[in-house]
Amino acid sequence: MLKVSLVPHNKTYAKSMSALSSAPQVKDALGLTNDQTSLGGTIDFIKFILVQERLGKQYSRVILDETENLIGAITLKDIDSITKTCHIGTWIGHQYWGKGYNALAKSEILYIAFTILNLEHVFAGAKLSNVRSQKAQENLPYIRIGVQSEFLEEHSKLESQVNSPCILNVIEREMFLKWHPDNK
Repeated sequence: MLKVSLVPHNKTYAKSMSALSSAPQVKDALGLTNDQTSLGGTIDFIKFILVQERLGKQYSRVILDETENLIGAITLKDIDSITKTCHIGTWIGHQYWGKGYNALAKSEILYIAFTILNLEHVFAGAKLSNVRSQKAQENLPYIRIGVQSEFLEEHSKLESQVNSPCILNVIEREMFLKWHPDNK
């Protein structure tokens, strides 16, 4: 049976994370360099995430499959407790694509975002060139697609961060919690 566990980042996952993120399918989609996906770069990323979490700016987890293999990572970033917003980012190792892990991981972390972190809006963006990511987001039953004009500042921030034209989508607390099975 398909399932995921979201666990805190730890240097023990660095080798597996580096191997998955180094694959061209993942590295190119994320716009990462060889240095960033190297073992050293991955360890630096893990250290960075741990600091950002202590500061309350990010909430990031490693995604494990039903056999506890690392299959990716998911992050709530740019957490703003004043506006009650953040952005979500996910990557899954290419050999796990199309199996449903992304949707399961998003459901789990969004439940945390809205019930524990008390956020109201979680933004999900994708580069216009990343059709795969756009399609994955469009399949989520609780997302509003193409909200760039409604959230101009968030859209502009996203495009400047990735230095590329993007689409912006949003998951809203009320809509997500109405959908989520634990709230039925």
